Amino acid sequence: MDRYELRREDYSLSADQADLQTAYAKFFATYSTIEVVRAAEATGMDGKLWERLCDTGATTMALPTEVGGDGATLVDLTLVAEEIGRWLAPVPWIDHVSAARLLGRLGALTSDDSRMQDFVTGKAILGFDAHLDRNSGTRLIGAGAVADAVVLREGDEVVLLFLAEKPPRVDNLARLPMAWIEPSAVADRVILGSGPAALSEYQRAADEWRLLTASALVGLVEQTMRIASEFATNRYTFGVAISALQGISHPLANMAISVEGGRALARKAAWFLDYEPDVRPELAGAAFVFMSEEASKAATMAVHVQGGLGVSKEAAGTSYLVRARGWPLAGGDTAATASHVARSVVRRDEPVTALAEAAAV
Repeated sequence: MDRYELRREDYSLSADQADLQTAYAKFFATYSTIEVVRAAEATGMDGKLWERLCDTGATTMALPTEVGGDGATLVDLTLVAEEIGRWLAPVPWIDHVSAARLLGRLGALTSDDSRMQDFVTGKAILGFDAHLDRNSGTRLIGAGAVADAVVLREGDEVVLLFLAEKPPRVDNLARLPMAWIEPSAVADRVILGSGPAALSEYQRAADEWRLLTASALVGLVEQTMRIASEFATNRYTFGVAISALQGISHPLANMAISVEGGRALARKAAWFLDYEPDVRPELAGAAFVFMSEEASKAATMAVHVQGGLGVSKEAAGTSYLVRARGWPLAGGDTAATASHVARSVVRRDEPVTALAEAAAV
């Protein structure tokens, strides 16, 4: 087996990747404390945190070198997303980089439009419509209240809408800067592409959004597990730590399995999207569906482990619980993603089925 074939099954991190994750873990631990997270809930974003994040190169790293980026791989990006989820960072990084990478693939970032460079650096924020079951009319966009422009699909066109003004934020479970975007009420409208090729690139952007959201949920679940396990280790009943009780220890073990399984699936999906995007197109959606379900269950269990404290406003666990349930919904009904995964698998297996049927005749 050559090295290339081996990498299709081995998603261990290189030394540089481990250093990258460590650096962002320290960054968010310092600047995205639970106090910062709660203070940003009224708007869904901390502007100062976003500026600091952009200064680290988190937006440029996601883009190819030919447009002024650093050419990071999707596996690299999943490491940043994990830390965003772990620290509940109130920044629209996933929406922005998913949209910016799409602009890069469609050639917009190398156009003569001077506004595009601000999207590379993060000085201007991009919103992205990640819904799979909507391609017309008014949309509820996850970063709509803070975005300077939004990328979405209209029929067979992929368009970039420059907003005349930022719309009011819609209160939501995910504590995101959500807002309704009316495609006809914009300052400028740029057609990025049309037809099957453009729509295929848009689907890839939606897959990347789901992949990075799945990775954020991995980080969220891992931190939720740590909060619950630390509590259980230090809370005693009948002279023993409650972590020794099967009703506590077994659910915590299940959380650990969810973290490792979700992380492996996300990294595998990232590798295939980077190097063989047509071979396993269903993996990103599968990681998203898996972590959407597991995150909600894990965060709920973590709250239960802490008893009455877990449902108090002061407990960090409640902040994780609402985001575990709300973040996946920013991309619409998760059932639509599950259906997309099923269709992808069927299409992938169609040639094999056809050959099998031919051989049986």
